Amino acid sequence: MEQMLSQFFDFFGMPSIGLPAVFISAFISATLLPVGSEPILFGYVSVNPHLYWIAIIVATIGNTLGGMFDWWLGLLSRNSFESLKGPSNSRMQRWLEERGPKMLLLSWLPGFGDPLCLAAGWLRLAWGPCLIYMFIGKLLRYLTMTWLLTLVPNSVWHQLGEWLHII
Repeated sequence: MEQMLSQFFDFFGMPSIGLPAVFISAFISATLLPVGSEPILFGYVSVNPHLYWIAIIVATIGNTLGGMFDWWLGLLSRNSFESLKGPSNSRMQRWLEERGPKMLLLSWLPGFGDPLCLAAGWLRLAWGPCLIYMFIGKLLRYLTMTWLLTLVPNSVWHQLGEWLHII
């Protein structure tokens, strides 16, 4: 995964270190591409602990904007789909509409969050509340994940690095 992201950065001439890399990886991981931004964020915070909060905010903004990109894709696909087929009113659609933008507090969940952002756009939920709930959910995720990873002793990370080097 790390190699794939590194090749992506190299291909587009993007920085593979620093806050821009944190932002870009967070944005990409919010799309349907299978990329995780947590290792890059945690690596950055490990090297620059004095920039902990800035890195968390940068990652949250990048991930939220990526989620809003998914929202926009959902909106565009619905408009295109309806021009071909006409409106529909499924049970799942009604369930999501009843919950509204608050469901985007769960937009951070792996495998579930990205389609949820697409569904919000598909349902034409207001972008302002979607943006706010998405930001809150993703901020809580980055805070929790980064905090938990900082609790792991450095010796574990060094041992893991040695094992991965052997493989």
